[in-house]
Amino acid sequence: MKLSRIDLVWAALLAATATTWALGESGGGAAWWPMPLVFTLAAAKAAAVALDFMGLAGAPPLWRRLVLGWVFGVVVLVLLAWWLGRGAVCA
Repeated sequence: MKLSRIDLVWAALLAATATTWALGESGGGAAWWPMPLVFTLAAAKAAAVALDFMGLAGAPPLWRRLVLGWVFGVVVLVLLAWWLGRGAVCA
């Protein structure tokens, strides 16, 4: 049985999901690096779903740029908010 591209993308999505779950369960301690890694994996998963499962790989470039730009823009803004709020003390 030959695996198609969609099967490989699905397996990669499962691996990325397992990785983010493991990072979340570990808690990360005082390390700062798990959060950007989790959001990078989330952005990659969203891009894979948009391109392969939603069929944007064959769509006009404008649609790909809009959808992927929105995904990466949201991730960057969330990471920025996290980075700026890391030093804040919750009362």
